[in-house]
Amino acid sequence: MDLSNKTNAAQRAEELRAELRRHEHLYYVMDAPTISDAEYDALMNELKQIEAEHPELLTPDSPTQRVGGKPAEGFKKVRHSRPMLSLDNAYSVEELRDWDRRVHELAGNLPVEYTAELKLDGLSVALQYEAAEDGGSRLAYGLTRGDGQTGEDVTSNIRTIRSVPLSVSADTLKKAGVPQAFEVRGEVVMPAAAFQKLNEEREKQGLAPAVNPRNAAAGTLRTLEPSIVAQRRLDVYAYFLLVEGDYLAEGQAATLDALTALGFRVNPHRERVKTVEDMMKFIDATEQRRAELGYEIDGVVLKVDSQAAKLRLGYTGRAPRWAIAYKFTAKSAITQVRDILISVGRTGKLTPTAELMPVFIGGTTVSRATLHNADFIERMGLLIGDWVKVERGGDVIPKVAEVVVDAEHPRGTLKFVYPTLCPECGNAVVREEGEVDYRCVNADCPAQLRETLLHFGSRGVMSIEGLGEAVVAQLLDKGLVHHVADLYSLTEEQLVGLERFAEKSARALLKEIEHSKNAGLARVLMGLGIRFVGERTAQLLAEEFGSIDALMAASAEELERVEEVGPRISQSILEFFARPANRALVESLKAAGVEMTAEKKQRSTQLAGMTLVLTGTLPTLSRDEAKARIEAAGGKVSGAVSKKTSYVVAGEEAGSKLDKARELNVPVLDEAGLMRLLEK
Repeated sequence: MDLSNKTNAAQRAEELRAELRRHEHLYYVMDAPTISDAEYDALMNELKQIEAEHPELLTPDSPTQRVGGKPAEGFKKVRHSRPMLSLDNAYSVEELRDWDRRVHELAGNLPVEYTAELKLDGLSVALQYEAAEDGGSRLAYGLTRGDGQTGEDVTSNIRTIRSVPLSVSADTLKKAGVPQAFEVRGEVVMPAAAFQKLNEEREKQGLAPAVNPRNAAAGTLRTLEPSIVAQRRLDVYAYFLLVEGDYLAEGQAATLDALTALGFRVNPHRERVKTVEDMMKFIDATEQRRAELGYEIDGVVLKVDSQAAKLRLGYTGRAPRWAIAYKFTAKSAITQVRDILISVGRTGKLTPTAELMPVFIGGTTVSRATLHNADFIERMGLLIGDWVKVERGGDVIPKVAEVVVDAEHPRGTLKFVYPTLCPECGNAVVREEGEVDYRCVNADCPAQLRETLLHFGSRGVMSIEGLGEAVVAQLLDKGLVHHVADLYSLTEEQLVGLERFAEKSARALLKEIEHSKNAGLARVLMGLGIRFVGERTAQLLAEEFGSIDALMAASAEELERVEEVGPRISQSILEFFARPANRALVESLKAAGVEMTAEKKQRSTQLAGMTLVLTGTLPTLSRDEAKARIEAAGGKVSGAVSKKTSYVVAGEEAGSKLDKARELNVPVLDEAGLMRLLEK
């Protein structure tokens, strides 16, 4: 074939691309190569030569384009199509039974089955595909989880991972039953062989070995050199498929089949289970073969299969109710408690930490472990000098599991006395009735300010890169910052006067601080440190009220209309904004130019002014779902029937509320009647 002829060259290039994609899929996804590395390289080199001679034939999804240029200015932030939430954890069969029971109760009459999958020990990513002109799809974005709402654009690095298709053909989309625009979520892992090779290379370079494959994978994916990422041989296992921001309607088992049909690597170790006994069989078998997998896992994920059941189950503030992660038994070791230290957090909470004789657990040296609170120490009967069993809970966070007493491990001799004064400011600490924690209530406590500044600047809150512990310590020591709003009045001259700060680093930090002004209302609410207001609650409050002023003026009743906000959270918000110092802080942030508004979630008003009462079990809607739909339409849901009640919505076993409605001549609707009312 005369490749100097453009038509012939275009035909051959397309043949080579198709052939290379096929072999990449066989090798990197199916683990079933049919040609040698040398034969693969020969095909790749032939395609590179054609594209070099005919640059106009080069396409973005060509196998030659997996490694591109590095990002111009680090990784930009991109908002997820829907939040990437965490999972709740279970550590025992009893906890699994409790979860299974709750699932069945909330699912009502809907059938429940589960898909059991391996919990890969890596980092979550979202791969967004867009429509291509040829009727297929092309990779548009590869995002890290980030703070769950917004991720970092690591597309240039994701493209180097061979198990990720750069494009999907129209025929493949048709066979999988998936539209051109879709999103895949999965886990990036570093295989054991690649991790071993990485550490061998680091050893040759005189560098410390990487601690574990997960950290190595996370660090690799955030490297600004795609060529380095390509050398590390990361893998992506896909487990979710989203279309228009929602999960595939056919359910989880069908989702995994569709992902496989699309050409993604899907973990083969999965099973449909119905009972807790089935779950434990799969979990036990998985733990037995854990060492043979060739990659790290730390448990099993169980997901309700049916999409209808998922919709009814919904979400808590941070996690779906329809999934849970069963964590394997934590890695542990025995060591001695040298001392018990107290730290003061940003809310004034005093947290005890065990200072340990250093011990190696699960790939890292542990010298400290959490002791939670005074009750935990008392319950355990822990003495300074005791020998203890330390576990890395979920293979990550060290914690003291039990005191070890035997011939080899004698008891300690010193009882720990919980402080009555704050170790940082010397003010008295208090323990509210019904709470387990001691707190310093001095608003000027330096430890609280230090932790507040670190929290305010952390990733997922205001994301001020460079505002770490050393910098915060110097800002406080020099008296440059007395509350978070002071960050916005810092000058280059002030920063250059700090240790290890030159003009360039000072300007970089000021640029980050300036950029944080546009983080938005939800991030500011998280940064303020209101008790019980985490990531999801802050987002819901921002969408409901639209501005900090509207939120500060809200009553308890108005706050509790917000999804997932109950009396405890509403009381915490009211108490926070009732303090003059906190309102003054908000005004200072406003004056500094910090944006504290958000786009309000549009609510319909067809039920405005109406009060509805829910009673009994509805055929398809859970109580929470029905309440959310009524409130989204502008209505109010009450727990008691009165003459002011507009409608009572009654299901099976309605009980006394239905009797009261008939007595007061309040109109009664079934679920179908409610849906008609909502559709008007």
